[in-house]
Amino acid sequence: MISAGDFRNGITFEEDGQVLQVVEFQHVKPGKGAAFVRTKTKNVITGSVVEKSYNPTAKFPTAFIERKDMDYSYNDGDLYYFMDPETFEMTPVNKADLPDAFKFVKENMVCKILSYKGKVFGLECPNFVDLEVTHTEPGLAGNTATNTLKPATLETGAEVRVPLFINEGEVIQIDTRTGEYMGRT
Repeated sequence: MISAGDFRNGITFEEDGQVLQVVEFQHVKPGKGAAFVRTKTKNVITGSVVEKSYNPTAKFPTAFIERKDMDYSYNDGDLYYFMDPETFEMTPVNKADLPDAFKFVKENMVCKILSYKGKVFGLECPNFVDLEVTHTEPGLAGNTATNTLKPATLETGAEVRVPLFINEGEVIQIDTRTGEYMGRT
């Protein structure tokens, strides 16, 4: 059990059958009246964010979210399969539970599978990935002075904006959280 007075960023707890994670919290002691804890919580299953105030003595059961490294193996329709490197057990993840950043993940990359009480509800992609550029317009000599960007297609099929000097066949680093070009590798 955890009391609302002990809330910190990242703590997960159960309330009314929902699993919530504290995104922001603030202990408030008004001049008149009782103290309270103002929080912004995120439902880890649905992703919805709610602001709510709690009595600091209110108690909630702690929720343990399991984060496990697994290798992305393949997809079959709307199911994407991940393999546990220790047991070689395959875990299917529904396409709807995949984040937008998954478009930068290729086979055999390691991702974190998020589960609560054995039910998989999400996935964390690696923050940075190195991918080959499969299609882009050729860069011209002397076009490196400006920070102008052009579209490029990566080996996973994702499209990103890259500097003019990047050519097909080059391997570049992408920040999966923003989808931005970080540099050449």
